[in-house]
Amino acid sequence: MKTNRKEFIKASALIGLGALTFGVKAQGNPIIEIPEVTDNIKPVNGKFELPPLGYSYNNLEPFIDAVTMEIHYSKHHQAYVNKLNEAIAKEPSLANKSLEDLLLNLSKMPSTARSAIKNHGGGHWNHSFFWKSLKTGTSMGPKFEKLCNASFGNIETFTSTFEKVSMGVFGSGWTWLILQNGQLKIKTSPNQENPLMDAAAVPEMMPKVILGIDLWEHAYYLKHQNRRAEYLSSFWKVVNWNEIEALLP
Repeated sequence: MKTNRKEFIKASALIGLGALTFGVKAQGNPIIEIPEVTDNIKPVNGKFELPPLGYSYNNLEPFIDAVTMEIHYSKHHQAYVNKLNEAIAKEPSLANKSLEDLLLNLSKMPSTARSAIKNHGGGHWNHSFFWKSLKTGTSMGPKFEKLCNASFGNIETFTSTFEKVSMGVFGSGWTWLILQNGQLKIKTSPNQENPLMDAAAVPEMMPKVILGIDLWEHAYYLKHQNRRAEYLSSFWKVVNWNEIEALLP
C-alpha cells in the first residue's frame, strides 16, 4: 500500500478509494467537498483515463479467467471512460472536477450531463475500485476480522450473507461492504450506482466503501455462464485483503 493512501485514510477516513470531507458552500445548498489528494480520480487535461490495472489479465486465474479480465477492463471499463469524457466535454465547468466530486454532487450536475455522470461516471469509479480489490495470495487481516466478527458474529455469517444478498440482486448491479458508524454493513446498488451517489442525502451518515463486487454478467459469464453463485464462491479467492486492511481505520 502506498504511503499517500495511508496518509489519506488517516487524515479523513470517510469513503471509497480514499476518505472524503464535506462542508457547506452556501446556506440551503450543501456541497460535499473533496480534498486535493492523489487517491481521488482526476481528469488529465480535462479527460479521465483508464487507470493501470496493476497486474496481468491472467493473474486471477483460475478464479477469473484472462479473457474475461481483458474484455472487462479494456472494453467495458474503457467504454465508461469514453462516454463520461464525451459528456464532460459538453460542460466546460466540469472539466477539472474529480470523479468523486461529480458523483457526490450528482443532483447538482447540469441536466445535460447528469445521466452520463451517473451511468458512465459510476461505471468508471466502480471498476477503478473493483480492480484494486482483486489479488491472489493475500490473507484476511486482524483489523477486518475483528470488525467483521463484531458486525456479523463471525466470518462465515458475513460471507454467506454477502453471497445471499448478491444472489438477490435482480439483473445487473453491485454488492458493497461499507463501514458506517463503526460497523460493517452490506448494501447493493443497481446498474452502475454506488454509495457515493446517495451519501450527500445524509452527510453525517456517510459510509466508507470497503469492498465491492461487480454482478454484471460480463464480469463472469465467459467462465461461469449464468452461475452467479459459482462466481461469488470464487470471489473470495481473489479478494485483496491487504487493500481492505489498509482502508480500515
